Amino acid sequence: MSSVERTPVEPARTQPKWLWFLCGAGLVWAFWPTFDFMVEKWISDPQYSHGFLVPFFSAYLIYRKLVPGTVWLSKPWPIVGGALLVLMFGLRALAGGLLFHQLDAIALFGSMAALALAFGGTRLLKLTAPAILFLLFMVPLPYELEKNVGGPLKIVATWASTFLLQTLGYPAIAEGNIILIDEVRLGVVDACSGLKMLMTFSAFAFGAVLLLDRTWFEKFLIVLGIVPIAVLTNTLRIVATGIAHTLTPDKETQNLVHDINGWLMMPLGLGLLAFQLWCLSNLVVRLNAADANREPLGFGLGLRPASA
Repeated sequence: MSSVERTPVEPARTQPKWLWFLCGAGLVWAFWPTFDFMVEKWISDPQYSHGFLVPFFSAYLIYRKLVPGTVWLSKPWPIVGGALLVLMFGLRALAGGLLFHQLDAIALFGSMAALALAFGGTRLLKLTAPAILFLLFMVPLPYELEKNVGGPLKIVATWASTFLLQTLGYPAIAEGNIILIDEVRLGVVDACSGLKMLMTFSAFAFGAVLLLDRTWFEKFLIVLGIVPIAVLTNTLRIVATGIAHTLTPDKETQNLVHDINGWLMMPLGLGLLAFQLWCLSNLVVRLNAADANREPLGFGLGLRPASA
């Protein structure tokens, strides 16, 4: 019996740690104005206050992969990665000339992917790609896109809130973006358009998609439910605020109720997301025993999918 000689697999070459640190520091230095722009937007605009949490969640996505036996590095692609890095810096120069901060942010994330490819090959790029892509949620929308999205959202919020108030027995009438309830004039301004809820809840929903061990069909339905849930929670907030205005003329009380309703939007949205996950767990049938016995996220509710 002849024996078959096996050629030992050469381990992937790793770049010196000082080179990793040097490239990372150079990337931070090159894109420091981009970081400064985003942080200032997170502080000044409540619609993007969730941006502070996005880098931590991206770091957690990488931390989840730190399990024994995980192969992080493959054959590095320094030429392809270097060429992509040069291309991203060219894009950064173009964004600087146009004062287009969002394009600058895309160049930043593309540079991260280029370094991953150059140092760790396709394996490192594949493992870090979800975390890099999730960083997109910390980038503020362009002004024109905000207007194009926020305007229709205000119209939908106004008419949906008016309909719900009428259903509850209140004599509500919509005039533009103003809801009239007897002597009360409730304006649906830009801050009440629901864009903040849409942006924040989108980040939560896509985070759930990345964390959950669900079918692609379920993940698609989770993404599909982002807009309806965001619109519903914002409508309930406006309705609750309108009812409070009819119950008391005190401005301080009205402002307090308005602020409380704003804080309750996200817990309500997460509750609706949990309900959506529960419904999917009981509607989608698993085809094998391993999937049937696993427990979905369920936000600690111990929910299990329906048995076949």
